[in-house]
Amino acid sequence: MEIRSLDGDEPATIAALLPGFRDTMSLELPGDPPVTEALLARLFQRRHGTERIVLAAYDGGTPAGVLKLGLDLGDPGGPGHGSLWVFPGFRRRGAGRALVAAGLAALRERGRELLLADAPRAAAGERFAAELGADLVGESVRHRLRPAGPARAALEAAATRPVPGYRLVAWQGPCPDDLVESYARAWSALEERVNGQARIRRPSADDVRAREAEAERAGHVPHVVAALPEHGTSIVAYATLFVRDSPMADVGETLVLPGHRRRGLATWLKGELLLGAARENNRLALVQVFNDTADTAVVALNRKLGFEADSYWSTYALKA
Repeated sequence: MEIRSLDGDEPATIAALLPGFRDTMSLELPGDPPVTEALLARLFQRRHGTERIVLAAYDGGTPAGVLKLGLDLGDPGGPGHGSLWVFPGFRRRGAGRALVAAGLAALRERGRELLLADAPRAAAGERFAAELGADLVGESVRHRLRPAGPARAALEAAATRPVPGYRLVAWQGPCPDDLVESYARAWSALEERVNGQARIRRPSADDVRAREAEAERAGHVPHVVAALPEHGTSIVAYATLFVRDSPMADVGETLVLPGHRRRGLATWLKGELLLGAARENNRLALVQVFNDTADTAVVALNRKLGFEADSYWSTYALKA
């Protein structure tokens, strides 16, 4: 196996990895639509505030697997966090071990000491992690929702129960200029660490625009619903969804500022977000979101809105 370093923002990288990913996802997640170029571009692109490492194992001229890691530039000693995939037909042939070794070496070169990798929870993955001496440090659940299915009633009930004293504002694409500073301030309260993404410590309007631009480059349109006090101009809660040329979309962030929690804002705005996206996108048949199982409040919110657990994913840690 030959390890090659690739540029996740190059169309040639996406074209090379797409066949293997389609084979992998049809095996691992058979209920999903086929993997698209836009989905893979979003997965591998360098995110705002990060360095992206993409290492591929090649068997001759064919990619056998890939490791992608995101490094938060604002946390120079922090982990490289990402995912490892070995494509069907190349498993148990050393590609995974070679990719892990190359990933650890790349982190050491950058003065980083920890590799975090997410993988579907399965016996084969658990055995591989044990052989490497990796520690299980977290678990996520993938939830899925079909907007035209039984969940429709729950979404409509949520969207038609406004919270007194608040109003909703919705947009697609760039945030309106008169709200972008407020949107950045609300975003600053988000503390969750996301696989491969940076935690922007003091987001500004420029950071918002940078995130919007990266979504656009990968063929994704952000849909956002925000809550504001009825007579105020500052965002106090918001939820995001990313729609691409596919029957499946990805939920992004859901945030309610501390002083406005336990009033039903998250249920109301997220119900409106999902209903609105389904009304405006006839192809949208499936919505997915990954949640840390320890975040019981968000898990409960998604179940209330009709999301169903589809699969569980493990996060493993290896010291570089």
